Amino acid sequence: MLRLFVALSLPEAVRAQLNGIAGRLSAARWLDRDSYHITLRFIGEIDGGLAGDLADELAGLDGRGFELSLAGLGHFGDGPKARALWARVEKTEPLLRLQQKVEQALRRAGCKPERRRFTPHVTLARLYNTPPDALYSFILRHSLLRLGPFPVKDFVLYRSFLRGEGALYRAEAVYPLAA
Repeated sequence: MLRLFVALSLPEAVRAQLNGIAGRLSAARWLDRDSYHITLRFIGEIDGGLAGDLADELAGLDGRGFELSLAGLGHFGDGPKARALWARVEKTEPLLRLQQKVEQALRRAGCKPERRRFTPHVTLARLYNTPPDALYSFILRHSLLRLGPFPVKDFVLYRSFLRGEGALYRAEAVYPLAA
């Protein structure tokens, strides 16, 4: 079984800037800067046959490159049950259009529809019993975070390997967008 997702990679300069705020919040497990990405669609565990069909469908997508920016921080989960800290990706029409094309391609290949609403973000840390006041204070201190715009020239089919110290991601295929 393969654990897959489709995402946008980030330029090194953006990853370095995001990494600059890492480690300044207790009870958080910070992701390695090489793991920062913008998930377009999590697929989950599938067999190799379906993976090949997905890759073929994704290769057939047409789209144009565009620019994105990051603005501010947010979190998933409320109060003491907060589970992830993330950088907000500004929603743009080209981003939403690409995400929808990816979703349609995955459905054509045989994936079930995604039930969750698309919330573009870059996960920075996993939270474990982080005191809510500390989390909200951290988010407030970094509320003026602005990165970009930066170019999006492709999207990537990633494979995820779960490990005790966090997931490891490997690009399985890169799909260029037109200039």
